[in-house]
Amino acid sequence: MFPFFSRSKMSDVPEVNPAPAKTQESHPLDALTGGAFSAATSSERASRIRDWLATQPAPEQLQEVFKELSGRDKGAARAVRERLDEIRRAKGQEAIAAEWAEKAQALLAAPKLNIADALAWQRDAAKAGAPLSREPLSLLKVQVADRVKVIEDLQHRVQVQREAAVLLAQRIEVLSTKSWKDAQAALELLRADVARWQEQAQELTGDASWVSVEARFPPLLEASRTQLLVVWDAFQPAVAQAAAAAEDAAAPLPPVPVWADELRSARGLPTEAAAAAAAKPARAVKPKVAPEVVEKAAQVVREALVTLEKETAEGHGKASAGAAAALRAVLKVHGKHIDNALEQQVHTALVAAGELEGWQRWGADQVREDLVAKAEALLNRPEGQALGGRKMQESLRQLREQWKQSDQGGAPNHALWKKFDEACNAAHKVVEAWLDKIRTEAAEHKAQRLALIEEVKAWAQEHAASGDWKAINRALHQFGDRWREGGHVGEKIFAELQPLWKQAIAAAAAPLENAQKESLARRHAMIDEAVALGAAPTLRIDAVKALQQRWQAEAQTVPLDRKHEQKLWDAFRKPIDEAFNRKSADREKAVTELSARDRAVLEASKALEAANASGDVQQIRTAMQALEAALHGQAQAAQAVASAQNNEKNQPQTSNPEAVAAPENVASDAPSEGSEEAPAPAAVAPKPAARPVVAVRGDDRPGMKKDAPAAPGRSGRPGDRRDGRGDRDAGRGPRADGHFGDRNDRGGRFGDRPAYEDRGPRLGDTAFRAQRDAMEHAQFALKKLAAQAHGEALTQLLTAWEKRDAALVPGTQELGGRVTAAVRGAWSQALSAPAAGDAAEALLRLEIAAEAPTPAEHIAARRMLQLQLLTRRNDPAPTQTWGQDAARVLASASDPASARRLQNVLKTLLRK
Repeated sequence: MFPFFSRSKMSDVPEVNPAPAKTQESHPLDALTGGAFSAATSSERASRIRDWLATQPAPEQLQEVFKELSGRDKGAARAVRERLDEIRRAKGQEAIAAEWAEKAQALLAAPKLNIADALAWQRDAAKAGAPLSREPLSLLKVQVADRVKVIEDLQHRVQVQREAAVLLAQRIEVLSTKSWKDAQAALELLRADVARWQEQAQELTGDASWVSVEARFPPLLEASRTQLLVVWDAFQPAVAQAAAAAEDAAAPLPPVPVWADELRSARGLPTEAAAAAAAKPARAVKPKVAPEVVEKAAQVVREALVTLEKETAEGHGKASAGAAAALRAVLKVHGKHIDNALEQQVHTALVAAGELEGWQRWGADQVREDLVAKAEALLNRPEGQALGGRKMQESLRQLREQWKQSDQGGAPNHALWKKFDEACNAAHKVVEAWLDKIRTEAAEHKAQRLALIEEVKAWAQEHAASGDWKAINRALHQFGDRWREGGHVGEKIFAELQPLWKQAIAAAAAPLENAQKESLARRHAMIDEAVALGAAPTLRIDAVKALQQRWQAEAQTVPLDRKHEQKLWDAFRKPIDEAFNRKSADREKAVTELSARDRAVLEASKALEAANASGDVQQIRTAMQALEAALHGQAQAAQAVASAQNNEKNQPQTSNPEAVAAPENVASDAPSEGSEEAPAPAAVAPKPAARPVVAVRGDDRPGMKKDAPAAPGRSGRPGDRRDGRGDRDAGRGPRADGHFGDRNDRGGRFGDRPAYEDRGPRLGDTAFRAQRDAMEHAQFALKKLAAQAHGEALTQLLTAWEKRDAALVPGTQELGGRVTAAVRGAWSQALSAPAAGDAAEALLRLEIAAEAPTPAEHIAARRMLQLQLLTRRNDPAPTQTWGQDAARVLASASDPASARRLQNVLKTLLRK
């Protein structure tokens, strides 16, 4: 059944030595990870794992190493797990990056690039978490930004070309007001400037990104080109005609009035203005306008001008256009009656209003395009980020409000409105589906609430006669919770259901409310009884307990609102607590009255506290002795008073030579009656030495205060009775057989113990606490000063080792009781000789003796030494030879590391 060994213990066959254990085989992944699985410590394993991760291993290798390492060392496996997580995140970001890279390439490949689409691509890619700082998105982002920059630069150049065309036209107009010779001199320069302008305009239209500029810029450039060419084409023939007319008097004059008048003057002919004035009949004198009319016209124009300037400054496009129209209408009526300065202000304001209208129209279009993009993005959101019904409804409402505000700032754009309205209608389908769901849920919630109302009515009829008010209150609260959690319904439906619910719940709660009213009346009556009990001169504890029991029974029977019930309980408890507080205050007042002994102890305690604060050991010890003397002195004084009283009472009896002294076990305050019957006077025993007095605290519980001290002289045996009767076996005599000997010869139970010493009255609570705290503080201060002195001695010893000066070694009293004179002599002898020997083993033995930690680099040596100590069973332990080990350390050379180790172990060894 069971296998047995073929060779017994008594067999003569020699025992074969067991084969040595096989060495541990290396892990298959050690070669891959650089020996991480065979590392001795966790820190070494983590270091090797980090070195292996620096070689960028494959994900399959990482997964295999993590699977094996997670069960061995989770700390070292954390780095591998972090690398795997980083690889997974990188893969996820690669997918997102590929998706957004395709979108960017599509934008760049399109012949026409919308700036809003390019900016939206970068914004949406950042929201989706695409790595825009990595390739290829970083390069695509730069390309998109460059493309947008090129388009914006083209648009800016169009505006510059427009301004340049205006300036060229103004130069031509200015030359037409000067001499034709100045115009002829500037003709070549103007021709070069116009040709350069046309080349630049051609470069703009021939750019590859011209198709991507906004639709409003090409018409602006074309209009500027047309206007400039019209002026230029009229200016060139006029200059040529003026030159020909200057050479030939028969040639026709140029169409420019200034040049024609100049040529007429050169020919000796009158100017056109003079000829016309001569040909015209005498002009009638214009009637003079009344000053009131001029002032009224100026006032009306100024009011319209102020309104236009205000609207223009605030940036109101529509309002400024209306104000400009109103000002033009006023000018038509009153323009001929205003002066030149006011007319110049009017023209300046009209020009500013026109520019504002143009810029606001452009800005409004930009805002509308952003709103269209937002409306289209409501449905084209990333997966898992779709908006809910309520959020979609709020977003659509906000977008439509923003569109209305944009319409107020400029002229409407019907094409953008159509796109915006279509996008909003498509997104509103989500809102419609959500509203249908809400209506369905509201119908279900209404049915549930109606059913709950019927359930409450049925429950009220069923429990109308029940007396379990706690269960009724609990059920009503549960009904209320169910009503609150009944789901959302519309405001109209809720207004219909709420009165029905209040009526049903009020009918169900009516019996409980009646019971609560009756309970309130009973509780107020008990509060009145508590007030009467608290105001009584003598507090009746039994009546208070009975009243509290009645209150608790009432509270457990009829529940009330928590806050109301707490207020009632506070009102009920207040007079009783005040009565107990008065009683406690009277008791504490009686206890805290200081006697002469308490005052002496308090003064000694204060002196001891002052000595503790000074930090002087001798002063502290003197104050402690003074406090003990104060305690002992009061006890001795009380004993002296008692002895004097006894002597006065016993004076008549002790004067008789035949009188007998009172026994020792009789109380000092009672007369010794019957002492005359004693046959012989008893010898007075010497007074035993006083035991040390220990301050005790009085018992301040009610009824436990003892006004008189215990009678002295009572022994510790139970047989010693107070009435002075002797031992119960005193009259028996010895047993006949001598068994157990004579009991009366063995003395008291604990030998000849001295009689109980009177310690005087007990200390009051204040004095007791003061002397106890003072004693504790004194002991703590002495310990602290002793520790400080111990630290100074240890520092002096280390200094002596560093300087190798035996004279600096502290004395045995400073080093403590653990250091004997022989040990100190060995230390001095070691410091007197030159430094020699190795203290490594001695330091390890000291650390073992002190159970102190060993530095990491010496842990292996400490383990080896501990194994060797286990084999040396007869050698003394390090705890027995630490003095000799310290001498070996002091005999060696000093260094900072060894000094720190020696200091750590001596801190512990000198205190044990």
